[in-house]
Amino acid sequence: MKLYNGYKRLNRNYTLLTDEYEFSMSNAYFINHKEKEEAVFDIFFRKVPNDGGYAIMAGLDKIIPYIEDLKFNEENLEYLRKNGYDERFIEYLKNFKFTGNIYAVPDGTPVFPNEPIVTIKAPIIEAQIIETAILSIINGAMEHATAARKIVEATPKNIPIMEFGARRADGLEAAIDASIYAIMAGCAGTSNALAADMLGIKGLGTQAHSYIESFASEYDAFLAYAKAYPNNCLLLVDTIDTLKSGVVNAIKVAKEYLIPNGYRLKGIRIDSGDLAYLSKEARKMLDEAGLEDATICLSNGLNAKTIKSLQDEGAYFDSLGVGDNISKPNGRMGCVYKEVALINSGEIIPKIKLSNDITKTINPDYKDLYRAYDKETGFAIADIMTKKGSKLDKKDLIIVDPTNILKQTTLNNFELVKLQKPIFINGKLVYDDPDIFIKKQYCEDQMKTIYPEIKRELNPHEYYVDGTLEYVEHKNKMIRKLKQIW
Repeated sequence: MKLYNGYKRLNRNYTLLTDEYEFSMSNAYFINHKEKEEAVFDIFFRKVPNDGGYAIMAGLDKIIPYIEDLKFNEENLEYLRKNGYDERFIEYLKNFKFTGNIYAVPDGTPVFPNEPIVTIKAPIIEAQIIETAILSIINGAMEHATAARKIVEATPKNIPIMEFGARRADGLEAAIDASIYAIMAGCAGTSNALAADMLGIKGLGTQAHSYIESFASEYDAFLAYAKAYPNNCLLLVDTIDTLKSGVVNAIKVAKEYLIPNGYRLKGIRIDSGDLAYLSKEARKMLDEAGLEDATICLSNGLNAKTIKSLQDEGAYFDSLGVGDNISKPNGRMGCVYKEVALINSGEIIPKIKLSNDITKTINPDYKDLYRAYDKETGFAIADIMTKKGSKLDKKDLIIVDPTNILKQTTLNNFELVKLQKPIFINGKLVYDDPDIFIKKQYCEDQMKTIYPEIKRELNPHEYYVDGTLEYVEHKNKMIRKLKQIW
């Protein structure tokens, strides 16, 4: 298996990929002798894209090499020098490397709003400089993975989904990411040859309409393709007229060339028109011609809703090609990076950002995050935040909505699993990042623990992301204290 590592494959230095204010703040920290002070930052999102019930964690495979390769070369330092930063700060950056801790929820895990999916504890300059790049990685990766998983959930389990979206992506790296994270989230494969090569698999694909148009007739195009690929002949039938021409010519090539030479027509692909109607009619035509084993692949702007609609309308399909809505999903993750604590001589000093909108008031302090599973059913019940190192009652645990202390639930007969795993400790990588196919199986297993009501496309049930009673009281005490200062 080839190692997928997008950044090293593209051989680009990402150290300057940060917002300028990260450098201006870091320079000011240094001038004020705060470079050794530690801070704790959480990455979280406030809302699932497109009003969904869950998101899929992704991007650790790119965060790891980014952190490992983080260093300022002479060109980077000259940029900062030209922008007027203190020469002593620039000297400090010459030997810069990440020395802190990073904890994260593993790739492929279903995650929910307002819980810390990544936590960084590091000297404050280090924590600030990495903010933009890590957010960029996480936001993009999770958008692709979440969009892909919604499509997987909407598709019958025996139907493979092929990711076709590279040409619709916003740039080369986004095209690679969309393919990689689509497979991680459950897609069977990709048409993206570079991504397939990076994963050590074969790319998927047949022909485009341009191929059909390049021959004197549709029949000639199909025949030429059948001769080139007799063992894997899947024909695109909607270039001229799907039922009156495309399927007719596909059947003709099967009967006049493939079958006489000991081969079978693998199938057809329909990429336009009323897919439900056309697939049902095409299925009838293929069956009547004795080609019951020929498969039907549907494509053309499919998403979770249209796939569900196809099933409701009785469409026939054996595979799906999905591109646009994975490589360029409509919904944005909106992950944010917020300071939740400072550490002074080993003492944790919790910090909180307030807002008039209660949903934008962050969950403060250095935290642990647990997932509670029902021991009888195996389903996830709730994700629970606690102050770092707090012990939880494992019998009757009271959990509380962090935005409303009156909304309380008592859990019993449950098992607790800590969600975040250590990735870097004191700057050293301690996490063995699994390959994409292990993550794919992990994602599949994890999604089985999520209630169907949370996974449904329309009006999903809201999953509990709560705190312990102790933690929520601590949060409210911080809010009251800060408002008194105002």
